[in-house]
Amino acid sequence: MEHKRVALITGAGGGIGYATLCHFAGRGRRVIGVDRRGIDGPVPDGGIFIQADISLEESVRSIYEQARNFSPTLNAVVNNAAIQIAKPLVETSAEEWDLVMASNLRSVFLGAKLAHPLLVAAGGGAIVNVSSVHAIATSLNIASYAASKGGLLALTRAMALEFANDHIRVNAVLPGAVDTPMLRFSMARMTGGTVQDRIDNLAHKTVIGRVAKPDEIASAIYFLADHTQSSFMTGQALVVDGGATARLSTE
Repeated sequence: MEHKRVALITGAGGGIGYATLCHFAGRGRRVIGVDRRGIDGPVPDGGIFIQADISLEESVRSIYEQARNFSPTLNAVVNNAAIQIAKPLVETSAEEWDLVMASNLRSVFLGAKLAHPLLVAAGGGAIVNVSSVHAIATSLNIASYAASKGGLLALTRAMALEFANDHIRVNAVLPGAVDTPMLRFSMARMTGGTVQDRIDNLAHKTVIGRVAKPDEIASAIYFLADHTQSSFMTGQALVVDGGATARLSTE
């Protein structure tokens, strides 16, 4: 009997991460969820949850040590964990900048080195990096977040080249507006109208006319991680934004 394929998913505590955890588990994957907070729902049957802060190198090492104890191989890694600091660039401290980079970008670099032997032991696999539309078109007052997500896009390409001979594909998903706690927290900082009013206004700016549901992003992540559906894709950026970046700002 074929062993169940195993996926490690960071930022699994809520929003896109928890939807992804459940999406993979619902398709027969054994899942390892990671988050610095708790988890918003039950851990899927046969899976484990690791509470750890991926901005710390020792925590990343501990995550992969626990993952190796759970399974000697990995078939997929989803680097979804991220933080966002909303401040004008001139008001952002070096410590805040470094925290965003450590959480959103350095963690992927460190995790890639530790995940690599587990993916190789499985005969290959896939890494999916959750970047953002902010890597290609951004907003006011989130420069550190945008820079980290742009860097993640470049790192995705570099990893794809370096890992190709080991049969490891590396791609990125670039979500637009998704109805998650992070989005609602961001909307709560703004003035004028209710949070829902601001989300509705954001929805009108997409071509489709709404914001995404977390499971819609989870589906795209699963597509890139699955060894049958996207087997000839690597080093690519898949934009899932309801058409937001397709429209001219002058329209």
